[in-house]
Amino acid sequence: MGNLNERKMTSIFERYLTLWVGLCILAGILLGKIAPDFAKTLDGFSININGAPVVSIPIAICLFLMMYPIMVKIDFASVIKAGKSGKPVFLTLFINWCIKPFTMYGIAMLFLGFLFRGFIGTEAMDIVKMPFGLDLPVGAVHGAGTVILQDGIKMLEIPLWRSYFAGCVLLGIAPCTAMVLVWSYLARGNDGLTLVMVAINSLTMLLLYGLLGGFLLGVGKLPVPWQALLLSVGVYVALPLLAGYFSRKWIIAAKGETWFKEKFLHLLTPVTISALLLTLILLFSFKGEVILANPLTILWIAVPLFIQTVLIFSIGFVAAKLLKFRYEDAAPAAMIGASNHFEVAIATAVMIFGLSSGAALATVVGVLIEVPVMLMLVQICKKYRGWFKRA
Repeated sequence: MGNLNERKMTSIFERYLTLWVGLCILAGILLGKIAPDFAKTLDGFSININGAPVVSIPIAICLFLMMYPIMVKIDFASVIKAGKSGKPVFLTLFINWCIKPFTMYGIAMLFLGFLFRGFIGTEAMDIVKMPFGLDLPVGAVHGAGTVILQDGIKMLEIPLWRSYFAGCVLLGIAPCTAMVLVWSYLARGNDGLTLVMVAINSLTMLLLYGLLGGFLLGVGKLPVPWQALLLSVGVYVALPLLAGYFSRKWIIAAKGETWFKEKFLHLLTPVTISALLLTLILLFSFKGEVILANPLTILWIAVPLFIQTVLIFSIGFVAAKLLKFRYEDAAPAAMIGASNHFEVAIATAVMIFGLSSGAALATVVGVLIEVPVMLMLVQICKKYRGWFKRA
């Protein structure tokens, strides 16, 4: 298989993702300044239930385009065979669902709720959507929020730090199913096993994302819109998963597996990244004012996310060593928990709290630090590969 340096990010989109994200932030802030009503008008195209906007159609389209290319790669036949590689899969599931959500909760609460609260502003408030299906009078208290009237629509006013905290929690319960394929590939992990883990995590998210999200947001005194959480999992995970499964079967039957892998999948890579970048421009066209008023906001959110990523990677990597994994299995097992499924986190934050919420901004910071931090962890993997048994 040649030397370790042969594996590189082939796509210019993937290689410079941090740069693209940075440019999108600038473009979004500029758009917000030049055409302040543009994003609001776009976000106004939504599916409403009980008069409340629940699914933003433009964002839903963007997020479907982000998710579908990931889901169509999953070969479910390989998921069935996952029993053969039981230990790495079990370790990944244990870290992702029994450890990661709770360490994220604790770290985010420590930094955003205590250490950085003064910097964020103890009196700073954020205005978020009312929980799905809830109708309270103006002035009523719900969780840590108060019902207010904005532009004729009932909204919740909550402390800004809690909004950022909610975004971190939504990231913490979303194990990666997209970029981890790139990280594992660069670290020279077992690509087959990575795909199996991705498929199993996607299916597990269908069951656990809404439950854990609701539980942890509830513990954090945030509104728990159960129906919106479950709907977001349905719209942003189940729908692309089903579309990916059936279109994969249909395309391979019609054109063959070689055409599917060599032609079709290559066409999709820029689609995923372009949809992500477009979503970011929309998010930042709303959040420009907050960032310009307090440029260090990004840093306050990035610190707990960085610590969480490194901690979860370390737990996975050391556990893989103790369980005597081969290096090829240890690398993806550690990577998949450290990396976040920011597409679903962004989608859920936008759906539950709104496009202009601090929670949506926090999930975007996850994208911002993802690439440089994960590339650093890829280098750590390669540096310590001598720890493990070789294939």
